[in-house]
Amino acid sequence: MGSGTIDPSDSQEVLRRPGMVVAKTEDSTLRIDKWLWAARFFKTRALAAQAVAGGKVKVNGERVKAARVIRLDDTLSIHIGPCEYVVRVLALSARRGPAPQATLLYEESEPSKVARQELAARLSAEARSAASSEGRPSKKERRQIIQYKKTRSE
Repeated sequence: MGSGTIDPSDSQEVLRRPGMVVAKTEDSTLRIDKWLWAARFFKTRALAAQAVAGGKVKVNGERVKAARVIRLDDTLSIHIGPCEYVVRVLALSARRGPAPQATLLYEESEPSKVARQELAARLSAEARSAASSEGRPSKKERRQIIQYKKTRSE
């Protein structure tokens, strides 16, 4: 079949979601770079393959190559920037769909969610507390400096 969908008449269980038909059988497999792209962790397959090759993605705790096939219930550890996602594969799809459909492909673990939220809060607090006067002063700051110098010299 060249259409990319699965024939429901086959002797396999098929999981249907709005606008998406994905296989849900024990022998279903898909390349990890395709799945990461379809699940919207990366914008392109090339970026997904680069992340896998760079060791940013692990399957069941093992470093893998981009051509590695994943199966249902595999556990993926995905590092994107400072964040780490620990997800379990619930469904396979080689098609990239809307974000709400992409989230149906995986389930993120609770410790992973909590750790990402804590990291986001910490980074936000650090950004707020960081001095904004790095580099050249703004026009307002220059005026204040000039005014301060005038009052000091008088």
